[in-house]
Amino acid sequence: MSTSYASKKILVVPLDWGLGHATRDIPLIYELLNAGCEVVIAAEGKHAALLQQEFPQLTILPLPGYRIQYAQKGWFFGIKIIQQIPKILRSIKYEQQWLKETVKTHGIQAVISDNRFGLYHPDIPCVFISHQLLIKTPFGGVTERILQRLNYKYIRRYNACWVPDYADDNNLSGILAHPAQLPPHTTYIGCLSRFKRKDGVTQLYDLLVLISGPEPQRSNLEKLILEQVKELPLKVLIVSGQPGTPKREQIAPNVLQVNHLNAQELNEAMLASGMVLSRSGYTTLMDLVKLDKKAILVPTPGQSEQVYLGEYLMEKGYFYSLPQERFDLRSALEAAASFSFRSFQHEQDMEQYKDVIHKFLMN
Repeated sequence: MSTSYASKKILVVPLDWGLGHATRDIPLIYELLNAGCEVVIAAEGKHAALLQQEFPQLTILPLPGYRIQYAQKGWFFGIKIIQQIPKILRSIKYEQQWLKETVKTHGIQAVISDNRFGLYHPDIPCVFISHQLLIKTPFGGVTERILQRLNYKYIRRYNACWVPDYADDNNLSGILAHPAQLPPHTTYIGCLSRFKRKDGVTQLYDLLVLISGPEPQRSNLEKLILEQVKELPLKVLIVSGQPGTPKREQIAPNVLQVNHLNAQELNEAMLASGMVLSRSGYTTLMDLVKLDKKAILVPTPGQSEQVYLGEYLMEKGYFYSLPQERFDLRSALEAAASFSFRSFQHEQDMEQYKDVIHKFLMN
């Protein structure tokens, strides 16, 4: 679209819970820039570094994240998160004051907050992005209802709630973003992925393994893969999810392991792979459907959202999923080979978010 909104200065802030919130905001930022907006980003650490690499021309303001700590054992994942709710509430209070000062200092005219609860302002339009309207926990029932009420308490303070998914039955998030009751001003904006689809790409790998997530589970999955992959007659690329330490090693004649790939390299590797094995993190799922890739999902143990998404999407026929506790690479590949993968991309508009952004800018 050629419409210009040059007068709009928009602040974009991703949650610091994994890099997925930062990477899924990339297409939104590009669309805002294409519309003529001035974009300011707020982040810290690896999230700021990733977005600075993608947008070197943009101002990135330092803003502390929630800095969630993870349990060493999968079973204690939910308990560990709940224990940190007071710390999260203090962070929300801090970012509220920070936003008031930043709006004055930098002349911010609108805010897009990806799952950060305190970035609403009485004088400017503010958007909250989330695919988790219902927050899954290992305890279910009462705990989930309490968290949902707390979640909605903050979401209602925003002018709009954008859900990166689709409203109909062909969706990626299931009950997470399609609960019985929605927050007011909820809009489904479709899939958000920084990757681009290309046709006619030559297959270079039988299997691409994407290892990610919090420790120690990242290392646990990596160990399982490395123990089993060398025995298989496959051409494999393993990306270990450790961007801070460059490494490239041929660990077997047909198995290459690298610590990290940048966005373009990862885009190309996914396109050039017959099958992907990854966690069931939501941004990864959006990347997979954007590129129309078949995948084996191994949810992070104890992370209720990922466990639910793995089971839900396997039931829908989009991906094959199995728990890490029962992981066997050879068996998983054999099962996936006979799994009738259903193509998500053929059923949905992958650029739906663009119309939502332009409607927002026109208000």
